[in-house]
Amino acid sequence: MNRAGCTLLMGCLLSIAPLLGHAESNSLLIPATSRCVLDTRPEDLEQALAQCRSLAETGDSQAQYELGEYFYAASRHPQDLPQALHWYEQASLQGHAEAQLRLGTLFWRGEGVPANKVQAYVVLKMAAVNGAEEAMDSADLVAEEMSREQLEQANRVLGEIFRNYLQELQASDMRSPFAPLP
Repeated sequence: MNRAGCTLLMGCLLSIAPLLGHAESNSLLIPATSRCVLDTRPEDLEQALAQCRSLAETGDSQAQYELGEYFYAASRHPQDLPQALHWYEQASLQGHAEAQLRLGTLFWRGEGVPANKVQAYVVLKMAAVNGAEEAMDSADLVAEEMSREQLEQANRVLGEIFRNYLQELQASDMRSPFAPLP
């Protein structure tokens, strides 16, 4: 494994944290109130969109992702890539793995944004760290299309992201980031 791979693997291992959210007493349940449902009857869609937008604007990353999916898919309305990108970005900034996967793919393909393999690779690697299963494979495909310089640049960015993460972790509880999780 090369140095960049070791760095990424270490970052991945360090970012695994215990589940923080609980729904009642079952940590596997997602409370229904934190989700928006846009797959609804046409006559209910306007109200569902308003409710979802309200949740998204208060920072609900799942609602932001759902809005991104709604505006990206053109099944019941014209596709709106600027809106889709906006909501994917908002959810991605909060570590939403599926939004990061979608955003990285958009950067890779140049959908709604200029194609940028470095940015696509970085976002896809973050999606993989956050749990998007197909993101690592997608990042590998992007890497095959990148020059050596682009790959080095992307790995420098990832290294900086993980260094900052470790520093924040260390500062938050004054413990080593390598200490066992509670």
